[in-house]
Order: sequence, then structure tokens, then C-alpha cells
Amino acid sequence: MTVRPPRDPAFTRRSLLLGGGMAALGVTLAGRLAWLSVFEGEQYRLASEENRIQLRLIPPRRGWIVDRNGTPLALNKPDYRLELVPDQVIDLDALLARVRAVLGLSFDEELRIRADIAIQPKYVPVEVARDLDWPKFAAANVQLADIPGLSPVRAFARVYPDKDHFAHLLGYVGAPTPEQYKATRDPMLIFPGFRIGKDGLERHQDRQLRGEAGARRVEVTARGKVVRELGSRGDVPGTTLRLTIDRDLQNYAARRLADNSGSVIVIDSWTGDLLAMVSMPAYDPNIFSQRVPAALWRDLQRDDHTPLLNKSAMGLYPPGSTFKMVTALAALEAGVSPEDAVGCNGRYRLGTNTWHCHARRGHGRVDMHSALPKSCDVYFYTFGRQIGIEAIATMARRLGLGQKYDLPLPGQAAGLVPDNAWKQKRFGKSWNAGETLNTAIGQGYLITNPLQLAVMTARIASGRAVQPRLMIDPGAGAPVFPSLGIAEDHLAIVRQGMFDVVNSGMGTARRARMSVSGVHVAGKTGTAQVRRITMAERRRGVLRNEALPWNQRDHALFVAFAPTEEPRYAVSVILEHGIAGGLYAAPVARDVLTYLYDPARALAALAPVEAEMRERVRARASARETADAAATDPRMLMPPWLHWDPPQPPSFEIEDAALPPPEREEQ
Repeated sequence: MTVRPPRDPAFTRRSLLLGGGMAALGVTLAGRLAWLSVFEGEQYRLASEENRIQLRLIPPRRGWIVDRNGTPLALNKPDYRLELVPDQVIDLDALLARVRAVLGLSFDEELRIRADIAIQPKYVPVEVARDLDWPKFAAANVQLADIPGLSPVRAFARVYPDKDHFAHLLGYVGAPTPEQYKATRDPMLIFPGFRIGKDGLERHQDRQLRGEAGARRVEVTARGKVVRELGSRGDVPGTTLRLTIDRDLQNYAARRLADNSGSVIVIDSWTGDLLAMVSMPAYDPNIFSQRVPAALWRDLQRDDHTPLLNKSAMGLYPPGSTFKMVTALAALEAGVSPEDAVGCNGRYRLGTNTWHCHARRGHGRVDMHSALPKSCDVYFYTFGRQIGIEAIATMARRLGLGQKYDLPLPGQAAGLVPDNAWKQKRFGKSWNAGETLNTAIGQGYLITNPLQLAVMTARIASGRAVQPRLMIDPGAGAPVFPSLGIAEDHLAIVRQGMFDVVNSGMGTARRARMSVSGVHVAGKTGTAQVRRITMAERRRGVLRNEALPWNQRDHALFVAFAPTEEPRYAVSVILEHGIAGGLYAAPVARDVLTYLYDPARALAALAPVEAEMRERVRARASARETADAAATDPRMLMPPWLHWDPPQPPSFEIEDAALPPPEREEQ
């Protein structure tokens, strides 16, 4: 019989505890494994799939902008770029060394890249190289694709074929700002190479032009290198905008302005279509859409011709004698007979002050039929004072002054049509008779922009409340404008007066006569004071414009419509500091209207204008180079993400709108 030793109770307990613990651990692991595989398996499968497969955005192609005939004004071209996202970069020095070896990056470009990285948020893409040719872009895809944060980008660059001729109208595109991304968290706003509208139509219609992004699914390695494409959803291009603008007419008007600072607007008074809306000088939006060199930016800001300002919609000017049609219509509506006359001896007395007519010896007997052709100030002083400021202001607003129009143009200036209520609110004083005299001839507090003057002229020509439009809606019919409510015989008197301004022997705009057979122009000249005239200078005698610096000369204005037999086209021309409307603005309007009827004849008139312009430009460039010899380093560039807010309309301070304007010649 074998005798077994007694079991140790402590060992037995330890065995049970250890076995139970192992069993519990096994059950826990099995349960957790079952939970992960059964209940959370889909989540981890998707996470694993995301490590292997990436969804990459496809930037949308920006919509084109075309003119009324379908000719492109803003289009896209393929653009191969290399960009980096700073917060994804591990070693910047090594990255730049690799890029330098593959693409030949210059020292200046490397400095620019480092500066951009230093001054902008780390999630905003930085442009390393752009406009690469295909061999370099292919080399970047093969040799640089495995570098974290570096992305070869196949995108589209915005192209403006007509450069500065459409700059203020179309605007330009640029990189989104960090603030815009923070406000929307739209991933496209930090996509390398993506651009949004920054000014003009590009900015106002940005959402319509942007389109919708596409996407593609790609299989990648652990380093992010693409193995294969698994599928894609194409982008939806932006909408094509069709404008009312005539590209050829716009280009001609811009060339005809030459190196003048000013605006030309042509409007179809039947439809309200803006056929040309030129503001010169301007900038090249192709450069603004990329990187603006500091030297160019400095020159644009310092230029006294204000190339950054859209003068057509934002420029503010006293309308001068172009406003006299408003005063004439207001007088007729107030009961003044067109046969009522005044005797003009060159002066008009009010209290202790004397208001002068531009004709120092006077015009003799003047009624409404001769007041517009002769542009007699004394006539409009007399009847402007008789009817009062309220009648004048009401007619001005009815003709479209002092208001903004429903157009896709950021920064329109409303101008100012003053009256007693405005002065009480602005200055806390009542209106006085001297201010009415100045307003009656388009001076004083009154300010307008070129677009308003074009609309005013179109309304006088048609007798209807013409509303300008800039974009053509394919689904909409021709607009129908209501009547202005102005008696047709009153409009006929003013139109005849405008006809005589150009076509009679006593008119101030004989240079506006067209040489196209059967086509006559009706218009009105204007010369607007821009500088303050001291009483001492008035006593000594006011200097002629030709003796003054450029920025102190009077503005030259001219408004017109044609043909007079069946008015259709209305035009406004403003030459900043152009001295006299009849001498300088009227010929510009004549040639622009001629282009509508006989392009060959109009183009022939450009040769001497452009030859003279080239000489002036060459002289100014030489002087500027001398002045900029000690300028800052031109290699410095604006950050690509910098948002440029367009300049605001200028403000005007009138020294004393109740004082007489200086003596001048209406030429």
C-alpha cells in the first residue's frame, strides 16, 4: 500500500487563484477581441482604409467672363506649380535643398519662400514655383513627391488677354486670406494654388465663378506616394458670365484715352447695356493675380493718376456745365418759358459778391434756346435762383444723379445732390442763394461720377428712366423702362440745345462733330474747378490752367448722345485736370462714337494720339527712374495671401460753396 503525502492547502489555493485569473484574462481578451471585431470592426476597417486610401480634392475651373459677342475677357490656362504647407514640413532646409537640386531654385526665390513661411499662418500653402514646364513638373512628381508637405499642383491660372483695359471692371484673383479660411473653414481655401476673386466682377461674382470642387480616391504608401487611382468625381466648372461690354469698343476707348487720367462710358439708351466702361490708367491684373513686386506696388500707390481707382464708378467730380441740362429741365418744369431771356454782360451780382460768366464780355441777350449752346452762366444763375435748389435737386435725382445702381461693381460712389435738408443735417445751417447759383452751373457741393453722367445723358436722350446693366441674363427679355414723366416738348428743347452745342456756329463743342455721313452728335461740354481759390488770388487775377501744375488744372468733361435723329448711344468722358471739355474731352467722345459706326475711320485717328503719348510716357519713365535710384530692394514682394481692399471714393471738402467760382473759359 502506497502512502501519499498530504497536500499543502496554500499551494492548492494559489493554483486555483492563478488558474482563475488566467481564465478571467482569457475571457476578457476573447470578449474584447469579439467586441473589436464584431461591434467596432467597421470603424477600424475604415481607419485602416484611410491610411491606405486618400480622398484628394480637385479644384474647380473658374468660370470664364466673356463680352456680349462671346469673346473671352477672362479665361484659364494650365498652370503647373509646386507648393508646400509649412505645418506639414519636417525639415525645411532639406526640403529646399532637394527642390534646388531638381528645379534649380535661386537664392532670391529661397529667401522669398522663407519670408512667406515666417509671416503667414502655417496652414496656408506657400508657393515654391509656378508656371513650370512639363519636364520640370514631371521631375517634381517623380523626385519630390515623397517629401512631406510638398505638393506638385496641376491647376489653372487666370488670364486676362486685354490686360489693363479691363482691370477695374473685371478685377483680379488671388490667394484666400487666413481670415477668409477661418470664417468658412472651406478646405478649398487652403488648397494649394486655389484662387478667389479680389476686386471688380471677379470679387462680386466670386461664388458664381468658383464652381464646385471634385475629388479622387487614390491608394498611397506609408510615405504618401500615390500607388494608383481608384476613382474620381469631376469638378463642376464655374458659370460663364456674359457681359454687355463690347470688347473691341472698350479696347478702342482705352487706347483713345492714351495716357490721360480719366473715364469713358458708353451706354445703350434703349436697353441700358453698358457697352464700354473704361477707367485709365489701370494695372495689369495678370501681375496682380500672381505676386506684385514691391517696386511696382510703390509706383502704383504714388502715381498721381491713381491707377488703383476705378474712376468710372468711384471717381467723384463736380459735373460743371454738363449739369446745365438738369437746371434747364427743372426751370421748364417750374414754368419758365424757353423764350424768357436775360441780358448777359459777363457778371451777375448777389449781395456784395460777383458771379462771372465764362465769357468776360458777356453773351448779350440769351434765352433757353441759346443758353445751352453758349453755356451762359448768367442765364443759369438767374433762373436757377428763381426756381430754387429744391426744384434743381429733384430733377437731378430724377435723371439718375446722387444714387447707386444695381450693378455688380463693388465700391460705387453715390455722389451728392445737395439741398436744404442735406445742409441742415451736415452743417446745421440753412441753404443760401449763393449756393443755389453755384449748383445751377454744376459747382459747389454737387459731385457726381462718370457712370451717373452717362445715365443722365441716356435718360435725356430717351425720356425714360434708363437703368444701366452690366451682365446679360439669357432668360430675360429686353428691359422696358418707364417714362421719366418729363414733358416731351421740354426734352425736345434741351436736346435741340445739345445739338446746337456741337453743330451750330455758337456752340462750345464744335470739335465733337462726326465725319460719318448722316450721323450727328448732340452734347454738352463741362469744365469743373478742382482747387481752392483764395480771395487774394481772385483780386490779383486767377491764373490760366496751362500755367498751373497738372493736379491743379480744371477737369474736362463732355456728355453726348447719337444719332440725334433717333438717339441710342450715350457717352460720358471725363479727363482729370484736362483743362477744357470742348478742347480735349469732346474729341475723345467723337472718336469713340465714330468707332460704333466706322471703326476704320476711328482707328486711323489713333496714330497721332498714340505717337504723342509714347513721347510723354518715355519722358515720365526717365524722370521716374532717376527719382527711384535709391529706392528699396525691388526683390521684396507682397505676400501672396495679402488681401487688397480697393481704394474708397475720395472725399471733397468745399471751402465755401456760397462764393463765386473763379473766372474760366468754356472751351
